[in-house]
Amino acid sequence: MDHYKVLGLTRNATKDEIKESFRKLAMQFHPDKHSHSPNSVKDGATLRFKQVSEAYEVLMDDRKRAHFNLRYSNNNNNNNNGRTASGFNSYGYGYGYNSGSKPNSSYGFYSRGVNGDGFVSKLEIAFRFLTTRSGLLNLAFAGALLGGTLIVDTSGDTLWKMHNPGKSFEDAVESIEKAKAVKDKM
Repeated sequence: MDHYKVLGLTRNATKDEIKESFRKLAMQFHPDKHSHSPNSVKDGATLRFKQVSEAYEVLMDDRKRAHFNLRYSNNNNNNNNGRTASGFNSYGYGYGYNSGSKPNSSYGFYSRGVNGDGFVSKLEIAFRFLTTRSGLLNLAFAGALLGGTLIVDTSGDTLWKMHNPGKSFEDAVESIEKAKAVKDKM
C-alpha cells in the first residue's frame, strides 16, 4: 500500500499537506459518520479510515517515513507491489495485507528478503533487532557482564600476586599436593 496514494499526495509532500489531507479523509471515512450506513459501506469506510490513519502515522514520523520510502522504492524495483512472498506488506508498520482484500490484524515488523528466508533477510532481521531500544539495552547488558567478568578475572590474578610475591599459582598448587601426600603417608 502506497501511503502517499492513500492520502492523495506526492512524495515531496510537507507535514502540513499530510495533516490537511489526513483531516479531510478522516472526516470523510470516520466510522462514526457511517454508523447508520449499510454494513458493506460501513466496513469499506472503516478499512479506508484505518489505511488513512496508518498512512498519516507513517508519513508524519520522520524515521518511519524514511523507512517507508526506502522500502517502497525497493519494492517497486522488484515489481511486487509492496508484498512479499508470504503475502504480507514489507513496510514494517501497521496493518499487513494478505493476498486478498481483508486486512491482517497483526501488527509489527514483517521480514523482507530475496527468498523470504535467505542470508540477507536474516542479516536484516538481526540489524533491525540490534537497532531497537531493547536490542541496544541487551547489547549494553551483555557488554557490562563481559566487562565485569574480565575485571573479576584480572583482579583475582592481581590479588594473588599481591599476597604471594614471587610465587605462581601453579607452584602453590604443587606445594599443596606435596603437603597432602606427606599427610597421607602419616
